[in-house]
Amino acid sequence: MNKGRLRIEWAERQMPVLMSLREDFEREKLLVGIRIGMCLHVTTETAVLVRTLRAGGAEIALCGSNPLSTQDDVVETLSEEHTADVYARRGISEEEYYKNIEQVLSIKPHIIMDDGGDLTTVLHKRWEEFGGYVIGGTEETTTGVNRLLSMDKTKQLRIPVIAVNNAMTKHFFDNRYGTGQSTIDGILRATNILLAGKNFVVCGYGQCGRGLASRARGMGAKVIVVEVDYIKALEAVMDGYDVMPIREAARYGDIFVTVTGNINVIRKEHFYLMKDGVILGNSGHFDVEIDVKGLEEISTSRREIRDELEEFTIQDGKKLYLLARGRLLNLACAEGHPSNVMDMSFANQALAVDFLVKEGKDLPVRVLDVPIDIDREVARRKLLTMGINIDQMTEEQKRYLENWEIGT
Repeated sequence: MNKGRLRIEWAERQMPVLMSLREDFEREKLLVGIRIGMCLHVTTETAVLVRTLRAGGAEIALCGSNPLSTQDDVVETLSEEHTADVYARRGISEEEYYKNIEQVLSIKPHIIMDDGGDLTTVLHKRWEEFGGYVIGGTEETTTGVNRLLSMDKTKQLRIPVIAVNNAMTKHFFDNRYGTGQSTIDGILRATNILLAGKNFVVCGYGQCGRGLASRARGMGAKVIVVEVDYIKALEAVMDGYDVMPIREAARYGDIFVTVTGNINVIRKEHFYLMKDGVILGNSGHFDVEIDVKGLEEISTSRREIRDELEEFTIQDGKKLYLLARGRLLNLACAEGHPSNVMDMSFANQALAVDFLVKEGKDLPVRVLDVPIDIDREVARRKLLTMGINIDQMTEEQKRYLENWEIGT
């Protein structure tokens, strides 16, 4: 039995919600005749989702949503068992990346499932060629949702898309606990450094930044938060972190990680201010948050000193270390989010696909939240698999909340 199959089986043991949905999908054959085009990180957890949708009868084509996040043994396994047509390989070029997206769209999918927005963008740019069959789509991550909202605002969106990222059982858990743990995991695998006592700079205090700051502090690091939003910055202060602009943090940090979803957060002028030996990493979806081109321009030499760890010697003699070429380090240096938390994210994806198949033709063309009933069902199933029961309101309590006339 190959390594990929064994790893997928291990992931399945950690994903009981999705496995319970697989039983439903297989029994009811909910997706017979449905073609699904997927652009997701090709990991063991994604393989569990693919197997679940396939059990429901779907025909699936899959490509990777990042050149460095693909796990080649998973590609091999899915291809060998004919679960999906997979167009992915770790370390592909940008040209190959977009060619793979076109291969996925060539099956003329009814549903598209995206992580970062590239599949949706290519679909819209080549709508006449690929778009005729598409009922709707889903989007997994914050970056992709932001791109969709921009398309929606400018009236360029042509299909309803469910923002799976916005589900409470996704971003409160996947983004916070998943990104936090997997980013620390990636840093440690790539560097083998001790985090205790280090100044750890977190750029961005959304759900991903909150999780990362918490995990870094748990490892004994002294955390500094960089933010542009007053409310998030205030929250970081109240959570006990130092908060300052990146120009100031650049002088103190030992490790910098960006999780903002924005461009050029750490720039050329900041590199000059940094200490010798600083480690730079990004866990945002795209490789735009650290100005890697600017770092190259001010460097006199560059070499890979460990797997996914490059040493840049800049003009003043300092050495700065870049993780995963500025790409999302939690997947490039580690294995991404733990299966336990992806269980909820991908359960939302599976149920969103079922919802689109049943309701998609009647949905408005816009970015839509995951229906609250789906969110609650995922939470209910997750608690059930954990052996946890909760209270139910009595009829009296329900009446009290529904009656405005009852007071003191």
